[in-house]
Amino acid sequence: MMNTPQVTCGLSKGPCRHKDTWWWNEVIAEAVRAKKKKYGNCKKEKLREAWKEYKKSKQNAKRVISLAKGKKEKKCASDLNDLNQQNEIFRIAKQTVNKDTI
Repeated sequence: MMNTPQVTCGLSKGPCRHKDTWWWNEVIAEAVRAKKKKYGNCKKEKLREAWKEYKKSKQNAKRVISLAKGKKEKKCASDLNDLNQQNEIFRIAKQTVNKDTI
């Protein structure tokens, strides 16, 4: 009785656990680490100067991410004519669609 739904409908494997962010790199990782460190200092010290440092770090991280995304998008657009790269672009698009629907 308990196995009937599994036999009829099957089982889902669940979401993919190995998704990677196509624009992430070490420069972004360093900027995000610095932002998180300054956020911790801001919460610990509760000073206006610490908050200003965190805000600057946050703006820097956003800028670095934006530049990296733009650079990667231009590279993907230029690689659109290559057949091997088209599969990579379709994989990225599929990931994006899946994130939007969830």
